[in-house]
Amino acid sequence: MTRVLLYLRFERFWHWAQMLLIVGLLFTGFDVHGSYHILGYARAVDLHNAFALALIVLIVFAVFWHFTTGEWKQYIPTRKFLREMAGFYLTGIFKGAPHPVKKSRTAKLNPLQRLAYLGFKLLIIPVQVTSGLVYFFYPNLNAHGWPPWTLRAAADAHVLGGFFLLAFLIGHVYLTTTGSTPLTNLKAMIFGWELMEEE
Repeated sequence: MTRVLLYLRFERFWHWAQMLLIVGLLFTGFDVHGSYHILGYARAVDLHNAFALALIVLIVFAVFWHFTTGEWKQYIPTRKFLREMAGFYLTGIFKGAPHPVKKSRTAKLNPLQRLAYLGFKLLIIPVQVTSGLVYFFYPNLNAHGWPPWTLRAAADAHVLGGFFLLAFLIGHVYLTTTGSTPLTNLKAMIFGWELMEEE
């Protein structure tokens, strides 16, 4: 076994900041939606907007970082070992089967993770940001001729996206526990280092 710096400092900062902002957005968003009443509507809206602005700024920096470092290649989908990973998550993990795909500095994500994160980055986040911006700027858009139904469509898309975000978060937290020990992946994302088998 060798100790490898798998996650760089910015990568860890970006991951945890994104997680905190998304949890804050979910908490305030469902309060705004009326699922519960903890903060009050006005306070929830103000916090939701602040978290959303912070997330958009973080996304801009993260996109820049991914493209300047080449880390965007981590998300390129592949069918190699896709069936094996599905089998591992469905049954193999419960039988103590070995992980079909080994992590490396240049391939941190298995084929299913690549698809999940690609969907998160290219579908869920863009839908949330776009629908949120339409909702936020609707008075200006309406003054320029946008019909009233676009507000409802944006709100519905935003709530649906919120449920997808929540599902992604729950799945992500669960899969974090599927390393060699339940805390292996968590420790790696906090400190950056992970023990890996030598090739």
